[in-house]
Amino acid sequence: MGSSTTPANARQHQPVASSGHFAFMLLIQAGLVGYGFYLQHRPENGGSVLPQSRNILPFYLSIIALEWALVATVRGAIRNKGITLWELIGGRWKSWKDAFLDVAICVPFIAVWEGSAWLMHRVLGPDSARSVDTMLPRSAIEIALWIVVSLSAGICEEIVYRGYFQKQFAAYTNSVAAAVVLQGIVFGVGHSYQGMKQAAIITVLGILYGCLAAWRKNLRVNMMSHAWSDIWSGWLSGVLR
Repeated sequence: MGSSTTPANARQHQPVASSGHFAFMLLIQAGLVGYGFYLQHRPENGGSVLPQSRNILPFYLSIIALEWALVATVRGAIRNKGITLWELIGGRWKSWKDAFLDVAICVPFIAVWEGSAWLMHRVLGPDSARSVDTMLPRSAIEIALWIVVSLSAGICEEIVYRGYFQKQFAAYTNSVAAAVVLQGIVFGVGHSYQGMKQAAIITVLGILYGCLAAWRKNLRVNMMSHAWSDIWSGWLSGVLR
């Protein structure tokens, strides 16, 4: 006897945006990869990605604009499916206990994340890529704007990669595991401006973020840990200079 009921496994993973928009977002990522390779291989600037004598503030502002522009296009695409950004994120905190639990999970996750990054650096050995030190903040105002960049990255990149891409890949593969790995790869190669070694490390770290999002079924801990790791790396570099 026929039934109009959709099987549970077919309902488990639904796309959050159209296939056309998904292709558009992948094209943007391909553009970021191409630009990253260009920065690593162009003949000028010696051993650095950016010139030593640089005004980094416009660069930071352009990163912030790009991050939020990607969130804006995701928001527009998921609205066509009747999904809000809060639903993609996994909702707000409902009580102080929810907030406390997320912070309690965030702290050990950051320790695992940092340990994984250190281990990957040791395993992969020396890096011949151009330095990204010229992208890091030096003055007080640069550190202040770096914090804004880091907060934007923590919010926006988690929405784009662990929210949008992970759910889209899950819908197309019908596998959370495959989605976690695929979004991690997209996330990693999107950082190719840092060189192939660092892109490989960031791929692994992106997979860790994906596992966390799949476990928690929200992006709140991801956002906190992502933002803090970026803030700490930039702030520390500024202090040590």
